[in-house]
Amino acid sequence: MDVATLLGTVSAFGLVLIAILMGGGLSLFIDAPSLMIVVGGTMGATMINYPLKDVLGALRVVKNVFLSKTASVEKIVEQFVGFGNKSRREGILSLEEDVKNIEDLFLKKGLQLSVDGLEPGSIQNILETEIEFLRERHQLGAEIFATMGTFAPALGMIGTLIGLVQMLQSMDDPSTIGPAMSVALLTTFYGSMIANLVCMPIAGKLKTRSKEETLAKEMIAEGVISLTKGENPRILEQKMLAFVSPSQRQTHFK
Repeated sequence: MDVATLLGTVSAFGLVLIAILMGGGLSLFIDAPSLMIVVGGTMGATMINYPLKDVLGALRVVKNVFLSKTASVEKIVEQFVGFGNKSRREGILSLEEDVKNIEDLFLKKGLQLSVDGLEPGSIQNILETEIEFLRERHQLGAEIFATMGTFAPALGMIGTLIGLVQMLQSMDDPSTIGPAMSVALLTTFYGSMIANLVCMPIAGKLKTRSKEETLAKEMIAEGVISLTKGENPRILEQKMLAFVSPSQRQTHFK
């Protein structure tokens, strides 16, 4: 569980809820027609803009906002230093047993290609292509949520106009003014909430997760290429540490 996401969600929605309760009842801010206009309209506009499979795929990756599965850079470097030492002593084929126990599919694929004897250039092309398409998939998910964050306030404004039209057409009946004004104001409220507390933060977090995962995979690719070339483990380590900030660089050699 990502602590920052959890704290941000609780604080953002919690403070808004407390403010609502301090000023009156929560029921004042619940309006079915307004929800239908904003939520339904936002989802409908998004599905017009993107294929259905892409929208459903983006909704499935929301869990990545709360869960972080990316291995730490320290662990990746330590793992490759171990591979480098073993490969230097026993040869690259000795890593075949290690490949079977690796859970990371990208790392497993890279090491297997190296053990199979492919040229470093070919391995690099394969891994870089996979990283590039991974980046594009992640970018699409973040882009969809950013688009939803753009549509939601616009649908809120449409709801406001609907409410105002209904209100102006029924000025002779005071009992209908309240519900019409409720639709007019709450649609703007819902649109702003959905955009600024849900969609845009999710888009930003997905971009951050993408950068973290891409960095990890680029480090793995560099490590696999170094192993394939038979480079000294110290050189391998320094090449991988070049991907991270100086404060995170910890050598495993004394």
